[in-house]
Amino acid sequence: MEVVNPSQTKKTVLPNASSTLVLGILSLVLGCGFGLILGIIGLIISKEGKQLYEENPDAYSGFANLNAGRILCIIGIVLNGVAFMVFLFWILGIAAIVGTVAGLEGL
Repeated sequence: MEVVNPSQTKKTVLPNASSTLVLGILSLVLGCGFGLILGIIGLIISKEGKQLYEENPDAYSGFANLNAGRILCIIGIVLNGVAFMVFLFWILGIAAIVGTVAGLEGL
């Protein structure tokens, strides 16, 4: 009877692990419009890989890339969401100032 070392068995790479990592990095690098969208896409496509790994962790490799990509996507979504909110409040502040000045000129 042959004893098989678990480290010698061929493991399948998790699907979308590399693409999740790339999308997570890009969500941090790109601006609030594209970064937010890429972060959300990265989280969506990583769902299948995480589910497969949780069902059978011994059969798959690359979970570190998938997990790092998920974390980067979450950080990218949060940072880009905050940047979007700051931008929105900035625009609303400018509009309020312009509206106030225009209202004062009518007096």
